Amino acid sequence: MSIVFLLIGILLGAAVALGVYTTLHKRNLNGQKEEIIRNAEAEGENIKKEKILQAKEKFSQLKSEHDRMVNEKNNQIRETENRLKQKENSWNQKNEDLNRKLRDAESSKNNYIAQKEKFEAKSQEYDRLISQANKQLETIAGMTAAEAKNMLVENMKAEARTEAQAYINDTMDEARLNAAKEAKRIVINTIQRTATETAIENAVTTFPIENDEIKGRIIGREGRNIRALEAATGVEIVVDDTPDAILLSAFDPVRREVARLALHQLVIDGRIHPARIEEVVAKVQKQLDDEILETGKRTCIDLGIHGMNIELVRLIGRMKYRSSYGQNLLQHSREVANISAILASELGLNPKIAKRAGLLHDIGKVSEMDPELPHALLGMKLAEQYKEKPEICNAVGAHHEETEMTSIYSPLVLVGDAISGARPGARREVIESYIKRLKGMEDLAASYHGVTKSYAIQAGRELRVIVGAEDVSDDAASRLSADIAQKIQDEMTYPGQVKITVIRETRSVAYAK
Repeated sequence: MSIVFLLIGILLGAAVALGVYTTLHKRNLNGQKEEIIRNAEAEGENIKKEKILQAKEKFSQLKSEHDRMVNEKNNQIRETENRLKQKENSWNQKNEDLNRKLRDAESSKNNYIAQKEKFEAKSQEYDRLISQANKQLETIAGMTAAEAKNMLVENMKAEARTEAQAYINDTMDEARLNAAKEAKRIVINTIQRTATETAIENAVTTFPIENDEIKGRIIGREGRNIRALEAATGVEIVVDDTPDAILLSAFDPVRREVARLALHQLVIDGRIHPARIEEVVAKVQKQLDDEILETGKRTCIDLGIHGMNIELVRLIGRMKYRSSYGQNLLQHSREVANISAILASELGLNPKIAKRAGLLHDIGKVSEMDPELPHALLGMKLAEQYKEKPEICNAVGAHHEETEMTSIYSPLVLVGDAISGARPGARREVIESYIKRLKGMEDLAASYHGVTKSYAIQAGRELRVIVGAEDVSDDAASRLSADIAQKIQDEMTYPGQVKITVIRETRSVAYAK
């Protein structure tokens, strides 16, 4: 029973405790609620004040912006009014000027009408006087005015024809003289501006060796090595009593160069036998082909020529190992290119086209196709095949006048080729005839009585003659120079003119003892 009472007591205690807790919790919640409400009301008041301040600031800003826009509009209106007033004043001024001009034009018109009436009156009076004078002249001359006019016209025509023909003749003579002078000036300047070395190519190359033992190794047992080398290179190898040298003989410089380079490698390597010879010759030929291409490229770069077909570049490189009448073909072609470019510049033409045509003008000499065709026409065919311009192709084909010249650059290349080949010393037969001509001039002067020595100088353009003072007087020296000049003019062929200078020297010698 006591347990029941105990449980009832516990339940009542728990109920009382729960009631007290509930009452306290409700009071606590009510306090928090009131505090939250108070905080919310305070925060709302702050937000309200902040929004009111923001609204006032926005209103002030909008009012300032509105005032500014109003002021700008007012200013624009005032500026527009000012412009309109200025235009109105300008139009008023123009209107006044126009009215004044109209008044002046009206006055001028009245003056013009008065002057016109006076002029017409004077013109009628002049016509009447002219008619009267013509009638008097017809009576005096015995012919009508039309007949006199025709006679005067015919006389004036004849006089005009005579004067025109004389003027044309004078102009043509002056033009020919000026053209000749200008042509000589251009050619001389071109020659002077194009300096180049001249060298004669030989058909023999000398290969130096250290001792006769190497000669024996090159010859080989029973001549096997030298026969293999000649067969591989196409060069005749001459081994004779010449000390420390072997001669390589061939008209083809490429073959001689292959043989020289192959011999050089064989001698350095020391292994000289037929198989090794064939291997080295093949290797050297490949190296030489690469060097030929590199030479062509370097030549084009040096001359400022671009965009050329690689086959044409290779042909240009082959020119280094070809000669024409003893003149190196690549050096000759470079010189012709420079001369042609200078001539084109002097004449107001394109120097690049002229230089390109000059460089390619002799490529037919190094080509192996169609050998029976003249080299100029073969070169033109190659240029056309590798898409060169028509004027360049024609210049290449016409530089020996084997085809018609249709390009203005053709005569330039022809002249450049002639200048390059005609330089003293440039070609074998040219230098021989050049030396022969100089020797002939000196011998001709030495044949006169009293001449002790004679010298041809300035490339044969001046002949200095030294005479003995005892044999030739001053007057005789003057006559001698004229006689030598006349004899050279009659008997010799020479370019330009030759200056003959006779030198007579008198010496008086005494000794003080």
